[in-house]
Amino acid sequence: MKRFEIALGLLRIPFDLIFVLGAFLAAYYLRAEEAWLPDFFKRPDLLSFPSFDAYVSLALWGGGLFLIIVAFLGGYSLKTRTTTGREISKILFASLLWLMAVITYYFVIRAFPFSRLVLFLTTAFIAIFTIVGRGVIRLIQELFLAHGIGKRRIVFVGSDSIVDYLEKMLLATGAVTIMGRVKGLGELEEFLKKHPTVEEVIQTRAERTETESLLALCRERHLEFHFVPDVLEVQQSNIEISPVGRIPLISLRKTPLDGWGKVVKRIFDIFASLLGLVILSPFLLVVALIIKVDSAGTVLFRYLDDGTPATRVGERGRRFSFLKFRTMKAGTHSMRYGELASNDVRKDSPLVKIKNDPRITRVGRFLRRTSIDELPQLWNVLVGEMSLVGPRPHLPEEVEKYQRKQKFVLSIKPGITGLAQISGRSDLPFDEEVRLDTFYIENWSLWLDIKILVKTVFVLLRPYKE
Repeated sequence: MKRFEIALGLLRIPFDLIFVLGAFLAAYYLRAEEAWLPDFFKRPDLLSFPSFDAYVSLALWGGGLFLIIVAFLGGYSLKTRTTTGREISKILFASLLWLMAVITYYFVIRAFPFSRLVLFLTTAFIAIFTIVGRGVIRLIQELFLAHGIGKRRIVFVGSDSIVDYLEKMLLATGAVTIMGRVKGLGELEEFLKKHPTVEEVIQTRAERTETESLLALCRERHLEFHFVPDVLEVQQSNIEISPVGRIPLISLRKTPLDGWGKVVKRIFDIFASLLGLVILSPFLLVVALIIKVDSAGTVLFRYLDDGTPATRVGERGRRFSFLKFRTMKAGTHSMRYGELASNDVRKDSPLVKIKNDPRITRVGRFLRRTSIDELPQLWNVLVGEMSLVGPRPHLPEEVEKYQRKQKFVLSIKPGITGLAQISGRSDLPFDEEVRLDTFYIENWSLWLDIKILVKTVFVLLRPYKE
C-alpha cells in the first residue's frame, strides 16, 4: 500500500474529531442565540440554559464515540477504496447511531442535563461537517492524482474481455496507471525488468499452477497480487466470499433480495399497496360499475371458461389467484388456443399475443391501453403474492414452455410493473423481456424500484395501441 493512501486514510481521523468538536461548538452558540428560534424553543430565562462547560465532557467522549462508530462501520479502512455515495451513507448512518447511543446512555442513567435542540443540531452538524471534510480530502487526493502523485501502477496478466472491463473501470477512478498487459509468467518477468516501477499485478482466467507461480514472483518483488476467479465468467454480481475455517467460500447469490433487501421491498410493498387501495377505492368502484354496465359477466376475471380459478405463476413457481378487471367477453378465454391461435403474433415465444383480439370489450380495450385493468393486483401485492415491481406474472401453460435459464425470472415475486413492462409493454420480444427481468433481479435496489414506478406513470401517459 502506498504511503500516500495511508496518509490520506489517517487524515480522516483527526479531521472527524475536529468536526465533532466543531459541531458541538456551532450547535451550542446557535442555540444560545435565540433570535432565530421559533417561540416554542425559546427559554424565558437564558440563565437556565447550561453553560458551555457542561457540554465539554459530552463533546470529548462524544467525539471519541463517533470515531469508534465510524471505525466499526469500516470508515477508516486503509484498504477500502469506496465510492462517494457509499462514504456519505456511512457517515449519515454513523451520525444516526451516535445520536441513538447518546440518548440511550442518558436514558439509562436517568439524567439529561443538556438541551435536546443542541443534541439534534450537533448530530446534523456532525454529518454535514464530516461529509464536507471527506470531500476536502477527496479533492486533495484528486489534485495529487492529477499530477501523477499516488497513482497505482498496474500490469494485467491476461488479454480477455474481463481485462478490458477491469481496465475501463480502474481508469475511470483516475487513481491508476495501466502499465501494460502480458500473456503469462515468462512475459511478466521480462516486463518487470523493463518496468521496475510496477506495483500491482492482476491476473484473469486464473489457473492454479500459474497463479502459484505468479504469487511467488510477486512476493519476491514485493508487489500486490490480485486474481479473478474463473467463476466470474459465469456471474459478475451478487458474489459473497465467506471463510469456512481457513478456506474462502465463494457464494453466488441470485439477487440482492436474498437478504435484507427482501424485507425492505416487502415493507415498501405493504405501505404503497395499502395506500394505493385506500386512495383508489372510489375510482375502482366506478370502474367496476362501468364494466358491469358495459357487458355481461363478472367484474373481475377470476375463473377460466371451465370454472377453474384463473391463476398465475409466482415466486419459486408457486401459483396464486390473480386479480384483474375483466376486459374480455365472458366465456372466451379458451379461444386463444383454438380458433384465434392463427392470430398469435408470438408463435416463436412461450407467450401468446392475439392481434386485433375480437374478445376484448369496448371498455376492456381502454382498460388495457391504460393498464387500469391491473389495479386490482394491488390486493395481490398487499397479501404478499406479488410485488409492485417485478417480472411479468405469466400463465402456467406459458411457464411450462420456458427453457431452464428463462425460469430464473421466477426467483422473485412477479410485479404489477417492471423493467421489461416499461421498456416495451407487450410488444417486447420474449428473450429481451427475460434479459431485462434478469438484469432487474441481479441488480435490484429500492431506488431502482422507485425509478421504475415513476417511469411507469410516463409510459402510461403515452399513446399506446395494441
